[in-house]
Amino acid sequence: MSSRQKRLSGKPKYIIALLLLVLISLAFFVNNTSDFDLSKREVLLRRIGHEILLQSGDSTSRVLPIKKIAENEYQISFEKEFAFQTDSLVNTTKRLLAKDYHVTDYVVNVINCENSSVAYGYAISKNKKEDIVACVGRKQPIACYNIVVKFKPINVFTANYKYFLAGLVFLAFIGFIFWKLKPKKELPKDLSNKQFTFGSVVFDAQKRQLESNEKTIDLTATETRLLLIFASSPNETIERSRLQKEIWEDEGVIVGRSLDMFISKLRKKLELDPNINIVVVRGKGYKLEVNV
Repeated sequence: MSSRQKRLSGKPKYIIALLLLVLISLAFFVNNTSDFDLSKREVLLRRIGHEILLQSGDSTSRVLPIKKIAENEYQISFEKEFAFQTDSLVNTTKRLLAKDYHVTDYVVNVINCENSSVAYGYAISKNKKEDIVACVGRKQPIACYNIVVKFKPINVFTANYKYFLAGLVFLAFIGFIFWKLKPKKELPKDLSNKQFTFGSVVFDAQKRQLESNEKTIDLTATETRLLLIFASSPNETIERSRLQKEIWEDEGVIVGRSLDMFISKLRKKLELDPNINIVVVRGKGYKLEVNV
């Protein structure tokens, strides 16, 4: 297997691991927060029923268990008949459901148990201009009522945006750890132990050094890999795309200015001998020019 194929074969495991972390994190944040929030919503609905009974003068009868009759739709039922004031019902639901930050819009219908007719109804919106509330101030007679509250569905990621953002920060941190721990690109085995001579300059790839007239200049790993490509083909034009691909392909991101920066650094270090220079071949790439 070639060195390029080895580099490419190493990538998928990091991508797969990162994708698994994404799925696990999203499942954790979404499932846990939605279960908790649904339970909290049922408590708020039960509180609405409790306060409606108190407003009617009933402090002893029970609010029956909250029923989820459809997706995003709940029913508040009561043990005994009661009367209610329409504006009190509206104000109570608005005040208590404001504690559920997932709630944006909802519709409330008071259903008569005997004939399933709608005794009273209204709609509340996050945009107050879209509220639909009628017959405020009227008292409804004593009867058996069920209060049905239907919530507008919202995107779970919008509802849990704080947790989602926290998950993204966590994943970014894990991705950084993977990037730091991944194997570094090694020098080609057939060239890393070789020395190259350009005029009075000796390039030792294994030591990552340039030597000339008892002067020694250290090279970075990237500078060494880059100079190896030029050293293998002196006085020949090397395409810019090839340099970018061979040096940065396994780094995940290729930044165009990175190549120019490293070429500039190499030029300065090669000034040990004025007969050596890396020149630009317009429209093609670069060339290590060695004048003997």
